[in-house]
Amino acid sequence: MRKVIISVISTVVVIAAVIGGFLIYIRGTGFSAREQPSWMEKVMAQNARKIATPADAKSLKNPRQQQSEEMIAEADEHFVEHCSTCHGIDGRGDTTIGKNLYPRVPDITMADTQQLGDGELYYIIYNGIRLTGMPAWGSEDKPEAIWDLVSLIRRLPKLSPEELKRLQQTASESGEQVEEKPGEGPNKEDKSSKQAETQQKHKHTHKH
Repeated sequence: MRKVIISVISTVVVIAAVIGGFLIYIRGTGFSAREQPSWMEKVMAQNARKIATPADAKSLKNPRQQQSEEMIAEADEHFVEHCSTCHGIDGRGDTTIGKNLYPRVPDITMADTQQLGDGELYYIIYNGIRLTGMPAWGSEDKPEAIWDLVSLIRRLPKLSPEELKRLQQTASESGEQVEEKPGEGPNKEDKSSKQAETQQKHKHTHKH
C-alpha cells in the first residue's frame, strides 16, 4: 500500500512539475505563433496524432488500395482543393500557411506520418486534431473519398515528375495557386492569364 501511495505522489509531482515548467515557459514567451515550438511542444504535437486515435481505428486497413485512374484523379483534385493550402502540392508543408501555423504543418512525406497505419491516417482526416490547424473533414467528405486520400498520402514520398506535374495542372485548372520558388514557372502575366482562362473552363467534378 505504501508503494502505491509513493507511486501516486511521485506521478502527481512529475505532472505538476511539467505543468509548472510549461506555464513558466508560456509566461516568458507568450502565445505568439511566430516562435519556434519548444522540444516539448514538438514531441506533444508528434504524439497527439497517435494518442488521439482509438485502438480499434489503428487496425483498420485501406479497402481502396487498388486505385483506378478515376479514383486517382478524384483524390488529386480533393487533395489540391482541401489540403494543399497547408500541406503543399507535394505534401511537404512548404507553404505560407503551413510554415506559419503553430505547431508547424508536418511534412507528410516523412516517416513520422508514413509510419502511421491506414486507420490512423483515416481517423485524423475524418476527425481532425484539436489544438492544431488540422480540421475535421468527416462531415464534408464520404468515407471513400477519405480512403482515396490515404492512398494519395502513401504515394507522396515517391512522386514521379509526371505525377507532380499532374497535381500542379490540377491546381491550375481549379484556380488554386501553386507556390513556386523564384525563377521557376511562368511569369506573373502569363500565369494570371492562364488562371483566368482555366477558371472559366473548369467545372467542379469532385464528389463529396
